[in-house]
Amino acid sequence: MGAVIAMCELFGLSATNPIHAEEPLCELRRHGGLTADNPDGWGLTWWGDGVFQLAKEPLPAHQSGLFQRLCGTVRSSLIIAHIRKAKFPPVNTLDNTHPFQRTCCGKGWVFAHNGLVPDIVGMEQANTCPICQPSGETDSEYAFCHLLSHIAEATRHTPDADSAAPFTTVAAVSELIASHGQFNFLLSDGEYLIAYGHDHLHYQEQSNSAMIATEPLSGDENWVAFAPRELRVYRSGRMVFTSHQCKC
Repeated sequence: MGAVIAMCELFGLSATNPIHAEEPLCELRRHGGLTADNPDGWGLTWWGDGVFQLAKEPLPAHQSGLFQRLCGTVRSSLIIAHIRKAKFPPVNTLDNTHPFQRTCCGKGWVFAHNGLVPDIVGMEQANTCPICQPSGETDSEYAFCHLLSHIAEATRHTPDADSAAPFTTVAAVSELIASHGQFNFLLSDGEYLIAYGHDHLHYQEQSNSAMIATEPLSGDENWVAFAPRELRVYRSGRMVFTSHQCKC
């Protein structure tokens, strides 16, 4: 592959059954400071035994022995990974390392972001009923808490588990946040993989799985770019919602 631009990168997997994702994860690891300028931490979360397992370090991904081992051993039906280019703030700590994890609506959620939306800090600080408080300083974690507040509100008004209301809410709030900068993200509650491509995200779909990545992580041509500001939602490897099917 050619040179990769300097930006945080995301990877997500949704599959019908637990599978390995060694090839794309190993490629992502190389992007973490070796073949791309993303040296400011890495994180990997996967669904296992009914909860999210989470590993992350404020170290270059390509130098991490732990990440290298996990690339070959993680087997799951839902994975989110992130490599960081520190911008807001340009501080490399464990608390500022993605993915972030919180509880909302009786579920565990994880979130990872690529982009820059510093205005969201003030927006969330003005929230009079926050669901969570960031542990770190990133605009990304503030955006996560902001999204969860809106999801909780949508769930209270439409408690039907099969309702698309939370997805349309996420799409609408993501549009608002994206209007203040750059906002590409992966979000999951352990059942759904929710991906928002503001301006730079790709997907690859197969019969029983789907992968999402900032940059295509293999040499084939099966990666497709998200439409601008598109939200795509996957469950067990199959797309169940896209914001391009509704007026959000």
